[in-house]
Amino acid sequence: MKSILTAVLIGLSTIILSGCATGLGGGTYSRDQARQEQTVRTGIVESVREVQIEGTRSMVGAVAGGVAGGIGGSYMGDGTLGALGAVLGAVGGGLLGQAAEEGVTRRKGVEITIKLDNGSLVAITQEVEENETFKPGERVRILSGSGASRVTH
Repeated sequence: MKSILTAVLIGLSTIILSGCATGLGGGTYSRDQARQEQTVRTGIVESVREVQIEGTRSMVGAVAGGVAGGIGGSYMGDGTLGALGAVLGAVGGGLLGQAAEEGVTRRKGVEITIKLDNGSLVAITQEVEENETFKPGERVRILSGSGASRVTH
């Protein structure tokens, strides 16, 4: 019975963590950015560099991992040994759950350096969309508003 409960908790943790894996690529807008006026600047791509955008570190991964680890650790035995196993399992599971959440939500991105039409240089880092590539020498637009900027074609 306990092994079934552990399997269910681990499965739920995986589902919860994968639900956190939403990104904001060049073509994705947050709810707050919709229907907001944006400033448009244009320029030429100077360089493009691949980067990693770190994942989220909310309490979801830590809590889910802590619960699963605590239950798993409690199987070490009865009484004091079981309690100690539950505590150690919860701490270890919390750390592993947080690391797993960060890894699952990590995204590929690009740092795009652009020479604006006014001669100044800017660099913008954004998540990569599957069908979206930028190449040096290409003319692009920069949309800025609500504290965020994105590069588009």
